[in-house]
Amino acid sequence: MPEISDPIRLLAIRDTPLSLDEVYAAVGDPAAGGTAVFVGTVRDHDGGRSVTSLAYSAHPSAERELRRVAEKVAADFPVLGLAAVHRVGDLAVTDTAVIVAVSCPHRAEAFAACRQLVDELKHEVPIWKHQVFTDGEEEWVGAC
Repeated sequence: MPEISDPIRLLAIRDTPLSLDEVYAAVGDPAAGGTAVFVGTVRDHDGGRSVTSLAYSAHPSAERELRRVAEKVAADFPVLGLAAVHRVGDLAVTDTAVIVAVSCPHRAEAFAACRQLVDELKHEVPIWKHQVFTDGEEEWVGAC
């Protein structure tokens, strides 16, 4: 369990549906003037092709890497609260795949920190997306 002063409040990779309310509540802070939230959902297409199914899988080190990314964001910005959760397993179109949230003293910092968090999660955390298209072709996408 993180210390009360630890701005990293919630980090998880789960095979169950994600809760926007849980993530938003985790970053709440009376000193926060801005809270930015990003919700990534499964869309019905990618690269101009229709997607019929999608699954995410994670390397065993994914949660450790997620913490490393979160710690970097918390060091780069005046973060009061930070949370990030990512789903693994089979997902349907419109399912929530990832939720990140950051609270900071001001909105500009919250927006910037939230963007950095989701961008670095996508590029640094070993989570992969497997897509199947209507034409029967399949594709693995690295570090979702």
